[in-house]
Amino acid sequence: MEPKGYHPAFFNSNKMEYKLEKPVHGTIGAAKYQCQIEWRNGQFIADEPVTSGGQDLGPDPYTLLLSSLATCTLVTLRMYIDRKEWDIPQLAVNTNMYQVEKEGKTITVFDRDLKFFSPVTDEQRDRLLEIAKACPVSKILHNEIIVRSYAYNETNDTPIREYTNGEVTVVWKQALCKHSGRCVSQLPGVFDVHKHPWVNMEGASTEAIIAQVQQCPTGALSFKMNQSESK
Repeated sequence: MEPKGYHPAFFNSNKMEYKLEKPVHGTIGAAKYQCQIEWRNGQFIADEPVTSGGQDLGPDPYTLLLSSLATCTLVTLRMYIDRKEWDIPQLAVNTNMYQVEKEGKTITVFDRDLKFFSPVTDEQRDRLLEIAKACPVSKILHNEIIVRSYAYNETNDTPIREYTNGEVTVVWKQALCKHSGRCVSQLPGVFDVHKHPWVNMEGASTEAIIAQVQQCPTGALSFKMNQSESK
């Protein structure tokens, strides 16, 4: 049986590699509507404004989205300005958005206003506008976007399978497996859904296997050392 979440037509033609080695992790409790967001180097609170029932203790989802565009724009422009050795020590950007309904579709419009605190030529301004449009987040917003959502929970009776190479044992909880395309794409010598068993523990070094297992976002894969160490 192929692991859930594997779509051959998609993964065979596109190398799947996440932008972030460690995913953004969010949790929420009973407090309205405080979300604890964890990223690779820390954590912060996201919230909703008071008008939406929150306490405004952190940025709301729209602010976070617009912050991504603003940050990416500024970093991209800073890199370009430094490479060109232009005398533009400071610049700023305002980002905002609105939505309109047209022919049964919701169209989202992002406005991005650049401000320079020192003189720039018309040629420099036009070029920097083009560079801003090419920042990575802008490209994401302009290209096709697919949002994949999965839900899982672990119970005491979740079936498991184990695979070992003598040094390390990989534990697979099939019920939690949603992102097998990641393993197949990044370590195909070990993970191949067209073979049985689908995990070949001789296909890579112990270190490489552990590194890949640690990237499993759902907890479907874990490992334990065959001596006393475990994880």
